[in-house]
Amino acid sequence: MKILKEIARYPVGALFIFSGLIKINDPKGTAIKLEEYFDVFSYDFAPFFEYLIPAALFLSVLLSVLEIVLGIAVIIGYEMKISAWVLLGLIVFFTFLTFYSAYFNKVTDCGCFGDAIKLTPWESFYKDLILLVLIIIIFINRDNYQAFYPVKWQHITIGVAAVIFTYMGIFAIRHLPFIDFRAYAIGNHLPSLMNPSEELKYEYVMEKNGETFSFEQYPTDEGYEFKEMKLLNPEAQPKITDLSVWTDEGDYTDQLFEGEKLLLVIYDVENASKDHMEEIANLAGQAANFQPWILTSSGYEQVEALRHEYQLAIPFFYADATVLKTMVRSNPGILLLSDGTVVGKWHHNDVPDISTLNRLRN
Repeated sequence: MKILKEIARYPVGALFIFSGLIKINDPKGTAIKLEEYFDVFSYDFAPFFEYLIPAALFLSVLLSVLEIVLGIAVIIGYEMKISAWVLLGLIVFFTFLTFYSAYFNKVTDCGCFGDAIKLTPWESFYKDLILLVLIIIIFINRDNYQAFYPVKWQHITIGVAAVIFTYMGIFAIRHLPFIDFRAYAIGNHLPSLMNPSEELKYEYVMEKNGETFSFEQYPTDEGYEFKEMKLLNPEAQPKITDLSVWTDEGDYTDQLFEGEKLLLVIYDVENASKDHMEEIANLAGQAANFQPWILTSSGYEQVEALRHEYQLAIPFFYADATVLKTMVRSNPGILLLSDGTVVGKWHHNDVPDISTLNRLRN
C-alpha cells in the first residue's frame, strides 16, 4: 500500500497538469465547451445553470488553473488533506459528467484535453474511472504523505504557479492560443482537410434468423435485416466537415479558396469588440489585392450598420457561428488565406499592417 500510494499521485498529478495546460492554452475554447454543458444542464436538471453561461470564460480560466495547481500540489505533497478532498470532489463530478454525456449522448466531446486530443464520451468516462481509483487511493492515504521540501517553499511554488498560469490564460484571451490545435491553424490547407485522407471503409452489421453478421459490402440477400453501419477507419475522416460560405445568391465556398483572401471574421456583430475596428477597416482598405471578405453569422441589418459605421466597403458572406469561433478565437478576428492555405491569423488586439500581409504574400 505504501508503494501504491506513492505511485498513484504521479500519474494523477501529471494528467491534471497536462489537462490544465491544454485548457489554459485556449480558454475561449474551454469556455465554449462549458457553455455547451451549462446549456444541457439547464434543460435537463435546473434552469439556474443558464445563469452560469455569461461566466463561462472566467470559470474556464479558474478551473484550468485549479487543475494545474492541484496537479503540482499532489506531486510535491502540498496540503494533502485539502488537496485530496478537492481532487476527490472534482473527479466524482467529472466522472458523473462524462457518464451522463456518454450514456445519454449529450455532449459528444468532453473537452478534457481541448482540441489537442479528442476522446469519445465513453473513452472520457473510462479515463475518469481510472483516475477515480487512483484518487481514492490518494484520499485514503492523505494523512500519510510527506512533502518534498519546507512548507514555505511549497506555498511559494503553488502561489507562483497560480499567478503564472492565470497570466497565461489572460494573455491567450487577449491574443490567441499559444499553440493552435484546430484544423484552421497556420499552414493548413483547408480544402485538403475537407476530404478524407483515404477511402472510408465501412462494416455493415446485419441480422438474419436471430444471428448477427458483418459484411464489408452491403448484402443483396433480402433475408438480412440492417442493424447498423460502422466506420472502420475513423482516423481517415475529414478534419473539416462543416465549413460553408454563402450569400442569398448562393454558395461561395469554392471561391473562398481561390487566390488570396483577407477574412474579417465577425461571428457576432452585436457583441464584437470595437476597440480596434478602425485599424481593421484601414487595413481592409489598403488590402484590395488580398480580396477582403467579411465572414459573419449575424443578420443583414447588423452587418450593414457595421459596414456603414466603419466604411467597410467590402463584401460579406454568411457562415456558421461555431465554424467561425473555431477559425479564430477572436471577435473580430483576421485570417489570411492563400489558395485555401492559412498563412496568417490575428486577434483584433494584434491587427497586422499591410507590410506584414505583403511579406506573407511573398
